[in-house]
Amino acid sequence: MFSAQELLRQLLPCTDASTWWLGLSGGMDSMVLLDALTELRYHYSLPPIKALHIHHGLHADADLWADHCLQQCRVRGVELTIERVQLTPGASIEAQARAARYHAFAEHMGSDDCLLLAHHQDDQLETLLFRLLRGTGLRGLAGMPQRRALAQGHLYRPLLGWSRSELLAWAESRQLSWIEDPANQDQRFARTHLRHDLLPRLRDSWPAAPDSLLQLAEHAADANLLLDERAQDDLQLAQPGVTDPWLCAWQSLDAGYVQTLSLPRQANLLRYWCQLNQLASPPRRQLQAFLSQLAADGDGQPEMRVADYRLCRSSGRIWLLPGTMAGTPVPQSLPLWGDTSLSASNGTLLIRPAEQGIAWRAGVWQVRYRQGGELIKLPGRPTQSLKDLLQQAGIPPWLRARVPLLYCDEQLVSIGGRWNAQDAAASGNESAFQVTWVPLTD
Repeated sequence: MFSAQELLRQLLPCTDASTWWLGLSGGMDSMVLLDALTELRYHYSLPPIKALHIHHGLHADADLWADHCLQQCRVRGVELTIERVQLTPGASIEAQARAARYHAFAEHMGSDDCLLLAHHQDDQLETLLFRLLRGTGLRGLAGMPQRRALAQGHLYRPLLGWSRSELLAWAESRQLSWIEDPANQDQRFARTHLRHDLLPRLRDSWPAAPDSLLQLAEHAADANLLLDERAQDDLQLAQPGVTDPWLCAWQSLDAGYVQTLSLPRQANLLRYWCQLNQLASPPRRQLQAFLSQLAADGDGQPEMRVADYRLCRSSGRIWLLPGTMAGTPVPQSLPLWGDTSLSASNGTLLIRPAEQGIAWRAGVWQVRYRQGGELIKLPGRPTQSLKDLLQQAGIPPWLRARVPLLYCDEQLVSIGGRWNAQDAAASGNESAFQVTWVPLTD
């Protein structure tokens, strides 16, 4: 049976939060959570409670729903923020609305804040059944987590242990007023069809099925924890090995070590790595194809796209590269000194006066990029091609075209500040400067 005291026990892990944000739709479940939280506030020292209502604008009564939430918060002395979101016609409305909600939640959360959502046991059952029918992996079988990181704080679902009927009993006993969203009765939506058709039939035919599904979710959550712990160990062994200051800017794994693991461990490691970088787990078939390419061609450069990132193998490592690297840097003029932001999110070129370094001579100074055929003579070395120099230094192919080349008129003076031409060095009373390239990683 639901009670405010039992809710408080569930909230104990969150009592050190800076602020409790309540996702308030105005429906029965979120109104129960609002009512119980405000009751607890009168008896216990709790974090400040604020409510956030997401106005999707999908229904003619959406403004009335927002007003209802505002009135209910006012009588309880709770500050309410109403956030309007824009959805694109034609795409999946359910998926869009969900993404917009969580984006809005994250935007409002400060450091160590906790977002409280009113998902209950029936919602968890719908989620599990929906994922089972759609096809899901072990992580999906764990259902909605009770707690997870969100923005600068955490998301927490304190009502997962109670059924909708238990929350409804509380709402009716307290004579609460709530909104009934017509979309919750519209069986064109997949979840609504599950809620009103498939789940009731499942309960009628197999009364123990709901409890069995919830137990399955608990077992899956335990298994996911073990897999994450294994992935953490593998990640610690796979990450070291990069000392080059340019390459340290990007995340990478030792491809040789990864390939010593069994295929399931390889897949588990790459999924976990994506998860750490706030990326969705790549589809199973896509991941299997990438791992097969890794195993089949030791010198090849297989690639896999994950959201706005790509995983690719190069120079003996698997790199996680942001989508901002998809653009091609273009030449640009250089100021006398200071910091120059390079095009195509290619980082910053730092130019600093120095006692020794490159001579500042009259001419047109520019940053350019590799076109092919560039030559440079370094101090104490014969003239060599830029291509050979970068290859010998172990610079992977995906980075070579992005290394900034400093020109004075038509002379190649410096390669990213790491290699300077012999005849570019300042001598006598010439003013000198040094160049440092700081790659941008996101």
